[in-house]
Amino acid sequence: MISKPRPPTPRSLILNLLLAADDATLGAREAINACALFGIRENSVRVALVRLSAAGMVEAAERGRYRLGPAAVGLAGEVANWRDAERRTRDWRGDWIAVHLAKLPRRRAHEHERALSMLGLRELDPGLHLRPDNLAGGVDAVRTRLATLGVDERAAVFVIRHLDTAREARARRLWDGKHLSRLYRERRAALERWMTRADALELEVAAREAYLHGNEAIRQLVFDPWLPAPLVDVDARRAYVATVKRFDDFGHRIWRRLHQLPLPTGTEHGAHALH
Repeated sequence: MISKPRPPTPRSLILNLLLAADDATLGAREAINACALFGIRENSVRVALVRLSAAGMVEAAERGRYRLGPAAVGLAGEVANWRDAERRTRDWRGDWIAVHLAKLPRRRAHEHERALSMLGLRELDPGLHLRPDNLAGGVDAVRTRLATLGVDERAAVFVIRHLDTAREARARRLWDGKHLSRLYRERRAALERWMTRADALELEVAAREAYLHGNEAIRQLVFDPWLPAPLVDVDARRAYVATVKRFDDFGHRIWRRLHQLPLPTGTEHGAHALH
């Protein structure tokens, strides 16, 4: 069974629609129609558009149409790259990417926590976060991505080699690789089962469920740590990603039949990450 996802808010649904739009713009009426599928009232949609605009998350593209605003563009690019995330990994030689955040401003703690989570970094010692050095581009690419995600430029980002035995063991336990591998297999099977029965559903029900389940699946990939072997079953993850891509395409076709709209995938949590 696929676990029941949380219903979207007008804010997250609007951001997801923009992330999925072919021309990167969204009309107010399109947003209203899509939100209506989830029982969200027109007034709530218009209030959300006003608040997103005030926060710089969206801006007017033309009269009655919106695009992502300057406060969302950089992070949106990170979220939207979920389909290519597997290509952004490489073989692991045992080194670790480290980020030291001690004594940085507390007022940016949430922003830092979100960025570290999106890159799969976990805290080993107070203020010291690690992840395997298996991301394409190495430490320079991680440093650039963290800056794009809002991490303070004073954060130290570097490579650690030859951890002592105790810390090496603790570092490898920062992620539950067996649990992750099991989730890849279970969630892949659940999405496959849903697609086999989707044709029997009413179109509006299918569109609503496709959004909710696809959104949750993509959220999981956006925040996946992208661990290397042997910390996780890489083949199980690769198969799960392939299924999520098929599910996303499947959902797009359903939404186009219903509203002539793209399926609003960017992930609800991904859209929350844009906040």
